Amino acid sequence: MGTLPYANVDSSLRAMGGRAEGFGRFAIGGLHGPLYSVTTLSDDGPGSLREGCRRREPLWIIFEISGTIHLSSYLSVSSYKTIDGRGQRIKLTGKGLRLKECEHIIICNLEFEGGRGHDVDGIQIKPNSRHIWIDRCSLRDYDDGLIDITRQSTDITVSRCYFTQHDKTMLIGADPSHIGDRCIQVTIHHCFFDGTRQRQPRLRFGKVHLYNNYTRNWAIYAVCASVEAQIYSQCNIYEAGQKKKTFEYYTEKAADKEESRSGLIRSEGDMFLNGAQASLVTGVDECVFHPSEFYPTWTTEVPSDSLKEVLKICTGWQSVPRPTEQIVV
Repeated sequence: MGTLPYANVDSSLRAMGGRAEGFGRFAIGGLHGPLYSVTTLSDDGPGSLREGCRRREPLWIIFEISGTIHLSSYLSVSSYKTIDGRGQRIKLTGKGLRLKECEHIIICNLEFEGGRGHDVDGIQIKPNSRHIWIDRCSLRDYDDGLIDITRQSTDITVSRCYFTQHDKTMLIGADPSHIGDRCIQVTIHHCFFDGTRQRQPRLRFGKVHLYNNYTRNWAIYAVCASVEAQIYSQCNIYEAGQKKKTFEYYTEKAADKEESRSGLIRSEGDMFLNGAQASLVTGVDECVFHPSEFYPTWTTEVPSDSLKEVLKICTGWQSVPRPTEQIVV
């Protein structure tokens, strides 16, 4: 068994700041702001989550209560915010979070379930948002995506999340006309995609590094590379159900190109179980980025049954205590 990432991020309340692995590694959230305590499950008003997220100054948002917050509309998150669910059990339902033209966001230890309406995602990241870390969240049953990253949003890490009971799980790059999405860079690691049907993720244009994720029992495909996508799939576990095709390639035409093309997937050290078929395009490895071109280190291990068991337990919302605030004198 290898070393899991983030051994020390719960050592003190703000130890998560700037500690993500991968493309979201610079996300500091509300590291340099005061604490904001959510004291009500109301959708809005004093002490509500919405009130804290709309404030312009940096805030480290914590919860003094557990329960369900019914969102009547998207909850917009402004820059330099940490939404820290450790120590409580908070479920968001009805709608989701919207990260629009913001930066330095950390979202940790929340549940998202039952988002209803056209274009309603659990976490919608667009446009022009960056330096984002989503960690230890459970997401299921939304009418659109669980996490969607589009419109030139980049430098994002999704880690230790649990995805289930859903169709179109993660869309990264929404449309072949949005050629600005060539800038997108996302890291997804130590996540558990448990029976979600497709898009774990589906990528257009950008670069995605997948490592040490466990994806099982998909219904269409596990991972899809559309127009100009580059996916580096490293040491993941792909366990097929009835559908055996792991990787899919959809051909589309970028708005500024004459010819249609699909994307590329490079698989290194992945484990394919229960007849999962890699269906890789040969000779493309040198055409796909390597993460070491962008960040120096990340925590990975050879996929195994023990890693599978750990990911079943350690992904999604966790019953962990809220760390204490370290007072610097």
